[in-house]
Amino acid sequence: QVQLVESGGGLVQAGGSLRLSCAASRGIFMLNPMGWYRQAPGKQRELVAVIASGNPTYADSVKGRFTISRDNTKNAVYLQMNSLKPEDTAVYYCNVRTSRGDYWGQGTQVTVSS
Repeated sequence: QVQLVESGGGLVQAGGSLRLSCAASRGIFMLNPMGWYRQAPGKQRELVAVIASGNPTYADSVKGRFTISRDNTKNAVYLQMNSLKPEDTAVYYCNVRTSRGDYWGQGTQVTVSS
């Protein structure tokens, strides 16, 4: 079992920045993808960014503004979010995909005011 704890959400004005962090309770194999998803009210959960051992993948809507990174020594994944827009408002979830299935964090709220 893997527990994921997110932090770093909050309220920010449009154009501002936030950095999300996610720490896993035990070691994550470096080839296991770690990523961030988000869910806005009334919408389905969507992929924001994911990183394994190679180049990260981003949703088109965040390319050039968000950067995902991971620190395998800390079993952590991060999401640096710049130039935030009101449409980025959502609950952001950390995810780890393993051979035993997907694990999710509890979510952290990001609210961007116009």
